[in-house]
Amino acid sequence: MLSVDQAMRPDRAAANELVPSRYALKVGDLDVLVVSDGVLPLPTSTMATNADPADLADWLKHQFMPSDAYDWPLNVMVVRSGDKTILIDAGLGSQFSGFPRAGMFPKRLQDAGVPLEEVTDVIVTHMHMDHVGGLLVEGIKQRLRPDVRIHVSEDEVNFWVQPDFTQTVMPNPVPDVLRSTAKEFYAAYREQLHIFKDKYEVAPGVVTRQTGGHTPGHCVVDLTSNGERLMFAGDAMFPVGFEHPDWHNGFEHDPVKAAQVRKGLFRELSESGGLLVASHLPFPSVGRVGTVGGNFRYVPVIWDF
Repeated sequence: MLSVDQAMRPDRAAANELVPSRYALKVGDLDVLVVSDGVLPLPTSTMATNADPADLADWLKHQFMPSDAYDWPLNVMVVRSGDKTILIDAGLGSQFSGFPRAGMFPKRLQDAGVPLEEVTDVIVTHMHMDHVGGLLVEGIKQRLRPDVRIHVSEDEVNFWVQPDFTQTVMPNPVPDVLRSTAKEFYAAYREQLHIFKDKYEVAPGVVTRQTGGHTPGHCVVDLTSNGERLMFAGDAMFPVGFEHPDWHNGFEHDPVKAAQVRKGLFRELSESGGLLVASHLPFPSVGRVGTVGGNFRYVPVIWDF
């Protein structure tokens, strides 16, 4: 049974890791655990496809990041609400070969004392391979409960019947792998899918709601309990987005709408003061959104040991 105290006590296997791969916190009465699925190297050109290359190079330089490729963080989250244990996204799995630093979530979840057999619900923010691939790893489905409910928006399921990549700018092999992964995911789990429109309360204080943009059915997950808030934003935002929310990410299927969604969520978070976790912010990605002179900024929390 997931608890903050349990997750903060490493077992022997996890203690061998030199870098922390999980972070536990409370949101009111909700127990929350952010788990790193690892990192995936990607070309920096995918970070801002509509930016002047010189501007992107300047941003990378000021962030002390390489000019050609960067490590794309992969974060998933587990929430305990009452008698429900909810997994939010499932990482990359083995959908892309040759990346040994990704696809770590099943082992790391086990090391944190959260057996897959205890997961009652899975929320899929969207059906990109780095969010559903972990569910396709050999042996994972057999460990999940037969009655597990996998929540995904109707628009997302419909989109992947015949996905449109005309506005994306991805490395050449990626679209075909995204198509095949989404198809495999739907075929493997169609009996467990709970398909919803707009928003759905998965458990008390845990609501998934559709934003669109990154994909047509992309969702964020809102946690609320005892006046405290946390948003798991999925792929609605990336590290460069705080300073440059209008820069398009190469994996966005509707980049114009994605930018609108991003700015709207930034405003929402800055006004509420709620916590933020996102799939591709540096682990554990727990922070808040502030504003300075009308510009957004990411404010990471100080780790609570």
